[in-house]
Amino acid sequence: MPPRKLVRHLVWLESFTAAVEAGSIESAAEHLGVARSVVSEHIRALEMALADGATLLERGPGRRLQLTARGERLFAGTQTPLHQLDMKRLRDLASAEPVVRLGLNPTLSLSLLGKVAHDAAATGLKLVLSFGGPHELTRQVQTRQLDLALDFTPLPPHEGVESESLLRMPFVVLAGPGSALATSSAARRTLHVRDLAGQPFVDWLRDDPYGGANSARFAEHGVSVQEVARVESFLLLYELLRAFRACAITPDLRPMHPFPDDIHAWPLKEEEPQAVEVVALWPSGSLSPGAASVLDGLRQRV
Repeated sequence: MPPRKLVRHLVWLESFTAAVEAGSIESAAEHLGVARSVVSEHIRALEMALADGATLLERGPGRRLQLTARGERLFAGTQTPLHQLDMKRLRDLASAEPVVRLGLNPTLSLSLLGKVAHDAAATGLKLVLSFGGPHELTRQVQTRQLDLALDFTPLPPHEGVESESLLRMPFVVLAGPGSALATSSAARRTLHVRDLAGQPFVDWLRDDPYGGANSARFAEHGVSVQEVARVESFLLLYELLRAFRACAITPDLRPMHPFPDDIHAWPLKEEEPQAVEVVALWPSGSLSPGAASVLDGLRQRV
């Protein structure tokens, strides 16, 4: 089988990485088995393509090569599978303007994205946004595809990831307008799982931790509900509560975002209260200044 050929920008990146790790153009050329001029040409081509000609490497003490600030961001962000390094991403990494690749749980996008976006716009910070579930977001942080991710607990086991809990939220019962539960319990201060017996119920998808928690609650108290729908996030929940005149058990998002006015909410009374946390994740030892700025804003807001 013939050797795989790398696309042009990855050949340039290979020379750049070799020069960083070897400390000199000469040593990089020897390692790659090419002429010194080839390594120099590749690095210059990378600088022209990504940084408008700005240098990524410069001579330091003892004439050993060292990274410029833009080169540092590029090198740190390229420690990831090669197929994920397209030119647009490399330009972001080598950009003079700060860029944060932010991953969000869809529900948290509803609650936090507006605040994050306003903070970023006010400070000239460019956001590159993506959405995903806990396994996908954790994997993208591990492989440095994301500078920062926001998700709910519980999270999958992870290495090479640092995390911080930003907010702890207890569970509540929600009910749509005109539902039997809203009518019969409007004056109640709290509700118990037993109060949901026989009610139309919107659960979470089976691989979602809320769905597992709800199933355990019902089994523990011998309660049966009439499951009418399943959802992945709050983006879908409210319309189903209205349409089916149903109820649900969810984390209490009100510290971040109010529930719609027509959705009834009661604290869930439990013998052993449970809670969900909002967690920030970032690659170990690699919280970029832009990501740190976003994280500081979130600490103040939640």
